Amino acid sequence: MPAPTPLQRAARLGLKAIAALAFLAPLLTRITMGHAFFLTGRGKLANFDNTVEFFASQNIPFPALNAAFVSRLEYYGGILLVVGLLTRIVAALLASTMVVALLTERAQFFESWRPTGEVGPTDIASWVFLLLLTWLVLYGPGLLSLDHFPRLQSGLIGRGLRAPESQSSSPSTNHSSRRRSRKIR
Repeated sequence: MPAPTPLQRAARLGLKAIAALAFLAPLLTRITMGHAFFLTGRGKLANFDNTVEFFASQNIPFPALNAAFVSRLEYYGGILLVVGLLTRIVAALLASTMVVALLTERAQFFESWRPTGEVGPTDIASWVFLLLLTWLVLYGPGLLSLDHFPRLQSGLIGRGLRAPESQSSSPSTNHSSRRRSRKIR
């Protein structure tokens, strides 16, 4: 087998480096989205009467109840996203609020897709948030998250942090292992 060319070596090294840094995408997405929702939730809670009035002006049903729910979802959900706890559930709930936001500004959203306009779809914050939240729902929180720790712990236990069978003092285990070794001979 011929030796790899310098270009092949560089490509392999580049792919390894990219794979090693793959944890950054979900981490930075979670922190950015979580921080944004924490701030908007805090603002809605601090100015609750204005939030209720705004929801009423947008013809959102039960404006006081929805304002209370959405404010707390954004506030606490933002915190949960930052630490990466219940990420997929929280991201799905927050994504549903972005769908409602898009429905309330649908004329501007549809206008943003026209090639002649000055505003594009990425200028609509609720659309960008919906895309990023959907990505978190589909791909998860990443390695650096509290959601990942139970999987890490179960993986360590499954890989051998339990006492090995050969060290067991159970006579039945030792007897069966002797029987197996006799059959192998």
